[in-house]
Amino acid sequence: PAASPSLSPTDGPAALLAAWPADRPLAMLAWHGGGSDGPGRTFAATPVHRTELRGPNALSELRTLLSSAKTHSTATAEERPEGDLLHGPSGKGFFVMLGYDLFRQLESSAVASHGAIDDRSWPDAILLRCEGGLLATDGAMRIRGDAAFVPRLSPRRIPRPSIGSITTDRSADQYRAMVAEVVERIRRGDCFQANVAQRFGARFRGSVRAVATAAFSAAVPRHGGLLECGPGRAVVSMSPELFLEARPGSSGIEVRTRPIKGTRPASTPPEELLRSEKDTAELAMIVDLMRNDLGRICRIGSVEVVEGRRIESHPTVHHGVAEIRGVLRPDADLVDLLEASFPPGSITGAPKVQAMRIIDELEPFRRGPYCGAVGWIGDDGMMSLNVAIRTICCTGVPLARADELDGRLDYHAGCGIVADSEPEAEYRESLDKTEVFRRALAGLTIGPERP
Repeated sequence: PAASPSLSPTDGPAALLAAWPADRPLAMLAWHGGGSDGPGRTFAATPVHRTELRGPNALSELRTLLSSAKTHSTATAEERPEGDLLHGPSGKGFFVMLGYDLFRQLESSAVASHGAIDDRSWPDAILLRCEGGLLATDGAMRIRGDAAFVPRLSPRRIPRPSIGSITTDRSADQYRAMVAEVVERIRRGDCFQANVAQRFGARFRGSVRAVATAAFSAAVPRHGGLLECGPGRAVVSMSPELFLEARPGSSGIEVRTRPIKGTRPASTPPEELLRSEKDTAELAMIVDLMRNDLGRICRIGSVEVVEGRRIESHPTVHHGVAEIRGVLRPDADLVDLLEASFPPGSITGAPKVQAMRIIDELEPFRRGPYCGAVGWIGDDGMMSLNVAIRTICCTGVPLARADELDGRLDYHAGCGIVADSEPEAEYRESLDKTEVFRRALAGLTIGPERP
């Protein structure tokens, strides 16, 4: 197995996407790097097995899968220091999609009696088993894990897909009314903050790898990914946000989270967001929430706010970001960490359970992968999961090639609502967050024709 000599590690994720065999399923994580997220790197593999989890036993089944893989694996963090997340996965482990609606199995009191409709039927979780893959960094492209599972690469032109116009499930007035309802509930004391979203979408026929290529170009995501999740399903994530990173260290399993709150379009000066008292307060609430979530599972005294707030700039938006770290208790594992902190606090609200119930009451359709998590859990104990925002969910009928389907692209965008939120301003912010989706689809429509 070998890469084509014409494929360079400096070519980026687009080169791997184009070169991966069309008849082989693909799972890829693309960390474009920046700040404490480390250097850019891409890891790609063909999964050898897919597991879908649904229902009340989803997390217990996840624990069994991870435990079994760790027991049978020879990879350990001590034996494979090069598997550090700053350099990429060690090659053996699972690509993971945890759907937002997994919360229904974790917190029954957050489920509304007449809640969001499930019209896409996504599983609560999808695990794609990997035995070996290719890791591309700025300086090298190397095989991780078992080379026998790495296909020979040959650059090709990905056919241009067919895409319809972007539509939304709710009108602008309906979204403004939903924001106004949340503000009223906050003033009644039901919660302090809740995040509500609307769903955009477009008809689609073609290669999801073409979507990922355009998406990575438009967003340059710090925590991006493409998971071909089985016939007729794929997730393309352009997320800028780290949900959970965990890695064995000298003091135990070290955990890091970097919640985002506060958004301005890239066309405005970042100082405008920096000076915003409202956005500063929003992030402070979520920092407290995430400290509480980690405090439930980490060693006493280990949880600390490493950075209270900084402004990060991305191609289409500026964001306010914080960083919190801790060390897991010796009796806790990665699934315990997920049980304590999922779904991510930055996309629910505070108090968390009340906010989740309000979301379930007001949003018409279940979120699926959106606002869940996409990433990697390795046999060596390394984990990196994003917050699945700026994420395109592809569903439909499978076509001839492994990367093609005929169906829809769904993309949610929402805002954190607080007591002084203005419906029109929040509506505009939700549109700002769709800009990267629009750019990605625009890039597809001007791409090369289908041969």
